[in-house]
Amino acid sequence: MARELFITDGGLETTLIFHDGIDLRAFAAFDLLSGDAGTELLRTYFERYLAIAREHGTGFVLDTATWRANPDWGAQLGYSRGELDAANRRSVALAKELRDAHAGAAGPIVVNGVVGPRGDGYVAGELMSADEAERYHREQIATFGDAGVDRISAITLTYPDEAIGIARAANAAGVPVAVSFTLETDGRLPDGTELRDAIERVDADTGASAAYFMVNCAHPTHFEHVFDEDGAWTDRVHGLRANASTMSHAELDAAEELDDGDPADLAARYRALRSRLRNLDVLGGCCGTDHRHVAAICRAAAGP
Repeated sequence: MARELFITDGGLETTLIFHDGIDLRAFAAFDLLSGDAGTELLRTYFERYLAIAREHGTGFVLDTATWRANPDWGAQLGYSRGELDAANRRSVALAKELRDAHAGAAGPIVVNGVVGPRGDGYVAGELMSADEAERYHREQIATFGDAGVDRISAITLTYPDEAIGIARAANAAGVPVAVSFTLETDGRLPDGTELRDAIERVDADTGASAAYFMVNCAHPTHFEHVFDEDGAWTDRVHGLRANASTMSHAELDAAEELDDGDPADLAARYRALRSRLRNLDVLGGCCGTDHRHVAAICRAAAGP
C-alpha cells in the first residue's frame, strides 16, 4: 500500500439507520448477514464506494461489516460462538466476492477484517490489560486469518492496552494490523491518554508490529491541533476516518437526528491534514458520513 492513495467507506451503521431506515440491533451491521436482503443491502452499500475508487483511480480498503462481531456483542444479540464465527466468515466472503467482481476496475482492493472494541467505542469503561485483550480478541482475529483477509483494522479503540492486545494477537496469527484510536473533543483518547503517547506505547510494547495507526470517529476540529507537535510518531499515522459532525461523542449518542455536517468543509480539512502528515494515505469516513463525503474527500486529496 506504500505511496498509493486508498479510500474506504463512510459511516456504515449511521447510513443503515438514518438513510436506509434499518432498525440495527446494538449498532451491529454483521447481523444483516443472517438474511439475503441484509446481505444485498451491504453489497449495494459497498459498491457505491467502489465506484468512487474506480472513478478516481484510487485503491480501496474493503471492510468486513464486523465491528460488533465479538463475543460480548454477539452474546447480547443471541449469537453462539459458532454462529458468531460463521457471521465473521460470511462477511469476509462478501468482501472477497466484491473484490473479485471489481478487480482491475480501479486500484488495488484490500480485504480488511474489522475488529471493534469489546466495549462501547465511545467510552473507556471496563478496561482490560493487554494480556486480557489479546485473549479476548484472539478468536475473531484467527477467524479472519483463516478466512483469508489481507489484513485487519482495529477500529474505535479507546485506550492503549486493548490496542496492544489486538496487535499481539494479529502478530501471532500472522495478519498485518492497523490500529485506529478514537479521540474526544480535546484530542485525547477517551481514557485521557494523548494520541502521541498511545501510539508510542503501542509501538514500544509490540515491537512496532502494527502496520500503521489511524484516527476515527472524531471531527478534525477535535484533533487538528494534536499534530502541531511534530515528531517521528506522526509518520506512523496513515489513516483518517473522521465524523461528519463536530458534536462530542456524548452528544452524538443522544442525537435522534443525523448530523451529516458539510462534506466540502470536511474534505478541505482532510486536504490540510495531508499537507502536514506526509504518510496520510488511507482516507474514509465514520459516523454521519456517506458516499458524498468520501467522494469530496477523494477529489480534494487527489487534486493538484
